[in-house]
Amino acid sequence: MITIIGFIAAVLTTASFLPQAIKTIKTKDTSGISLIMYILFSAGVFLWLLYGIFIHDFAVISANSVTFVFASISLFYKIKSPRS
Repeated sequence: MITIIGFIAAVLTTASFLPQAIKTIKTKDTSGISLIMYILFSAGVFLWLLYGIFIHDFAVISANSVTFVFASISLFYKIKSPRS
């Protein structure tokens, strides 16, 4: 039961970044995104990913791998964008 809760939480929190990543890719507009927030968030997600790897927790690894990709896409466009 605990594992199921972990996977549901992982799916929900990971899926929450998909709309932002899609919107950022389509519009290239990152004016509404905080650079500091995305830097801190991406670093935190990366550390959660490392933590999951160290403790061999597939739910933590999978969720944070995907979330890191989504957050990194938005962060990449934010840094690259001249109208940030």
